[in-house]
Amino acid sequence: MRDFFMTDEDRAFRAEIRDFLARELAPVAPLIERDQDWEAVKRVVRALGEAGYMKLMFPDLYSGSLSKPGLTHATILSEEAAYLNYAFETTIATALSCAFPLHAYARAPIRERYLTPILEGHAIGSICMTEPNVGSDSAGMETRVRFDAATREWVIDGFKRYISNATKSDVYIVWGISDPDAIPQKGMTAIAVPATTPGISFPRTYDFMGRRGCVVGEVTFDNVRVPADNLLGEENQGFRIMLSAFNFERVILGGSGLGVARSAFDIARDHAQSRMSFGQKLGQKQLIWDMIAQMSWRIDAAELLTTRAAKMYDSGLDGKELMREAGQCKLVASETAVFCADRTVQILGGDGVTRQYGRAEQIYRDARALPIVGGSSEMAKYLIAAREMPSIKPNL
Repeated sequence: MRDFFMTDEDRAFRAEIRDFLARELAPVAPLIERDQDWEAVKRVVRALGEAGYMKLMFPDLYSGSLSKPGLTHATILSEEAAYLNYAFETTIATALSCAFPLHAYARAPIRERYLTPILEGHAIGSICMTEPNVGSDSAGMETRVRFDAATREWVIDGFKRYISNATKSDVYIVWGISDPDAIPQKGMTAIAVPATTPGISFPRTYDFMGRRGCVVGEVTFDNVRVPADNLLGEENQGFRIMLSAFNFERVILGGSGLGVARSAFDIARDHAQSRMSFGQKLGQKQLIWDMIAQMSWRIDAAELLTTRAAKMYDSGLDGKELMREAGQCKLVASETAVFCADRTVQILGGDGVTRQYGRAEQIYRDARALPIVGGSSEMAKYLIAAREMPSIKPNL
């Protein structure tokens, strides 16, 4: 697509970040996939931070060439990184999801201590929401947060799982229930917890079918104590902080899905134009060009929706004003990634499921996480329907 809603500055930035990632990420992407090489991940994260790209979402801290940096550019970064390696993109997207509430809600000393190293590429962050009984529905959260007035400390007890960067993070943003007598939306609190705090443990990491190189696992908090200043925002206002991060995360995931979808599509298109079958190019056959056409329009639709949501956010819209559009871009981009990965494998045939013949099988495995992470496709549909029918509440 001609990225119709992008400015010349946006296009120049895409070319710039694409060139940067071709130098820094592309050469080590096979190491991340094959060997799950965390040192390679850290080197590229550090390079991104030192180049100033981790500050795109924070105009007050950004010092690069863009006149108006924002979510549009962070989403371009996400797309271009996911095109090369979705596991790596997950690592930096999670770090940015941690940086977002630190920037918006942390007290100045905490912000300086934890946010600055993340944005400079010298530290990694995680967000800790998901639990065994908590996914899209945060009402079942069992982690408890209480304030010990005698020691002026927040005390955290609980268990989180499916935490990206689990054993590798330097700081965790942890959500827990601080007022069990209130409804969760009124009794939830968010705390910044450094990784060195006594009482944090990691029971296990997970072995996923895709996104190899992204460390995801479990984190336990057993009488974890942090100073009073580590509170984000105000006590019992954690749900509001959570909601403020959701639109940001869903638009970033729109970029992730686009990158994965484009990487699959490019492989399929090149193969269809070079493979000979029954005396003619594979792409000349109706069933194949139907697949190519369907991938093409889905990618364009995902790009338009993602760009619209990012531009709306950068214009100052958020919360319920952006809920529908953020949900649409995440839904369409993630489902498009799965569709394109599947069709690419089909077009390549045996080469598509064989590691020795390229990245198609990796992209197929990577893509399947996208309709689940950051809020499932079903949750995105709920958010869209809830805005379209404001007079009723759809039944989850």
